[in-house]
Amino acid sequence: MSIAIMTSGGDAAGMNPAVKRFVDYSLQKGLKPYLIYDGLVGLLDGKIVEADKHAVSGILFRGGTVLRSSRSQRFREPEYRQKAYEELEKRGITKLIVVGGDGSFNAARVMCHEADIAVAGIPATIDNDIPCTDYCLGVDTALNVIREAIDGIRDTAASFRRTFVIETMGRDCGYLAAMSALTSGAEVCLIPEVPYDMNGITARLNAEITAGRLYSIAVVAEGVLEGRKLAEVLERETGMEARLTILGHIQRGGSPTVIDRRLAFEFAHTAVDALLDGEKSFVTVTKSLEVGIKNIDEVLSTKHVLDPYICKMVSTLCH
Repeated sequence: MSIAIMTSGGDAAGMNPAVKRFVDYSLQKGLKPYLIYDGLVGLLDGKIVEADKHAVSGILFRGGTVLRSSRSQRFREPEYRQKAYEELEKRGITKLIVVGGDGSFNAARVMCHEADIAVAGIPATIDNDIPCTDYCLGVDTALNVIREAIDGIRDTAASFRRTFVIETMGRDCGYLAAMSALTSGAEVCLIPEVPYDMNGITARLNAEITAGRLYSIAVVAEGVLEGRKLAEVLERETGMEARLTILGHIQRGGSPTVIDRRLAFEFAHTAVDALLDGEKSFVTVTKSLEVGIKNIDEVLSTKHVLDPYICKMVSTLCH
């Protein structure tokens, strides 16, 4: 039996461990594993290669995705999707694992509905915005990258009596910013899910500065307010010099943490087993550290909501 894996959408640490476990476990189960390079574009163009253990040797500790990724406008057209199905059919591939986010899962669902292909989604996005799962691949690594950056910034902030604004990724989901602010002891945090009161924030900071505060750290998700604007407001209203650090794509990189490696292994293992058990269309998920599966239609029809407890904890930093 032939089975394939691809990575799609934004890269995330943990993708490579998932690919490695997929190949190793597929071979262990007597399957013929294939690797699809360059995401949906590679699927359309037939960049599909049979894999052995050597193909995934030495990738466990690497960030990003050795399979590379892409986004494809061509895949939106039925005639091109038919070509993708033909590429899979000629290799006897009837089961496919897609590692990515909701856009990638939508593509996977279309393939399952249009062709005789069983699809499994493995959630991988540093935004942690896939419904029905507590964690996605790449989140823990990204949080550790941000933590290290903030810890370093705090040293220079204290040395020069400055406010530092750190802008994280998270256009529609504030998980990275919220968890980074809470675990780094930031004084301010702005996320899409919680309304903020700038007058309240500046009044609080001014009171703390009067009481002896020498510096402050503010974390803002990119989807709420430009970090530059927040820095300007804080400097103007508190009189403390402000500097901005935009972390950008550094948050996607880095060697996967132990948590991301473990989760990648469990997701890949679970996906292969479920496909062999006859499941046709699902996403691997984890709840309270237990890994399972959810129907892909249920996942894609559910609106992601940031944990209310996290919102409650971070609300004191928004006012």
